[in-house]
Amino acid sequence: MIAALNHLTELIEAGELDVAAAARSLGTTEYHLRRMFSSLAGMSLSEYVRRRRMTTAAADVVRGAEDLLTIAVRHGYGSAEAFGRAFRAVHGASPGEVRRDGGPLRTQPQLRFRLTVEGGTPMDTRIADRPALRLIGHAVRVPLIHEGVNPHIQQHIASLPAEAHARLKALGNTDPAGLLAVTDDTAPDAAEGSELTYLHGVAVTGDTTAPAGLDTIDVPAGRWAVFRSSGAYPAALQATWAATAGEWLPSNPWRLRPGPSIVAFVERPADFSTAVTDLWLPVEPA
Repeated sequence: MIAALNHLTELIEAGELDVAAAARSLGTTEYHLRRMFSSLAGMSLSEYVRRRRMTTAAADVVRGAEDLLTIAVRHGYGSAEAFGRAFRAVHGASPGEVRRDGGPLRTQPQLRFRLTVEGGTPMDTRIADRPALRLIGHAVRVPLIHEGVNPHIQQHIASLPAEAHARLKALGNTDPAGLLAVTDDTAPDAAEGSELTYLHGVAVTGDTTAPAGLDTIDVPAGRWAVFRSSGAYPAALQATWAATAGEWLPSNPWRLRPGPSIVAFVERPADFSTAVTDLWLPVEPA
């Protein structure tokens, strides 16, 4: 996977980026390639492409040998206005201001992915084959936040009456067991601030009818990688989530497939300061 990501950055430099075609040639999927890129780079693939494009465009602007429309077209923009908006979003100044003053410029170096020797702490992982199941509960659209507590999710859960939690827990009849935190419809790039569906609910068998008033997510049969974590919540869970991309997936013959990510709460105190969780990620053989 490290070699695949470096090949991807070379295609970006050559202006030949077709993510779907690149994924096929590398023997993986576009979904997995985008998810791994964003997890390891800390930014979405589309954001990296935009930053690199504006970095090289800035050199053309500063040189001053060509008009701005010519530069805009070379870098994939149909008008000087569209180019100017993209340029300002990256550099914080218009092309004209940069041409006049020489800056400010915010450079995005070309990324190089390298494998580092980590993994000193073994990851508690198992692979589970699960039949089709249905996730039922209370869903809401929220922005993605990578670190710390997501206040939008917190507010959603707090808005549910106590009897709603008890009702849900009684409905669950299959693994993953107990109350679940489900994220679905996540963009492949998983960019900070992008929207996703969050469902507070339980898992039931695929033929179970959801009671009125509850949202549902139908999940086809497939394999799951299940990662156990324990410690301060949500820091321990988020560290485990990061390690799946930075350590486990690059060194194991599995790749992510489209589907919801599920967190099952195995143990937790009343104040939720710590937790033992199982993180379920949909996978397939690489």
